[in-house]
Amino acid sequence: MTRFFVAAILAAAAITVGAAPASAAAQCAPRADIIKALGDKFHETEAGRGLINPNVVLEIFVSDQGSWTVLASDTKGQSCVLSVGEGWDSPTITAAMPGA
Repeated sequence: MTRFFVAAILAAAAITVGAAPASAAAQCAPRADIIKALGDKFHETEAGRGLINPNVVLEIFVSDQGSWTVLASDTKGQSCVLSVGEGWDSPTITAAMPGA
């Protein structure tokens, strides 16, 4: 089963239960459902996160096999899949220190 097929299944579930507005129904569902599917189907766990704004967090999930998913999750428990792919590489990144 391809990752894109599973994303379509998640979208269909969101439409069926009315969990997403029509404009976002193709890629959004309750965060808990998406996180469970990412773990169960792709063995992906959260690798990092950052704030987009005070109400939305960008989350990156990756697996040991190299699959990855980027989500935007809001404060109401809704997540939208922004992108998926293969071949994730996690080089060590060091943030620049102010004044360095």
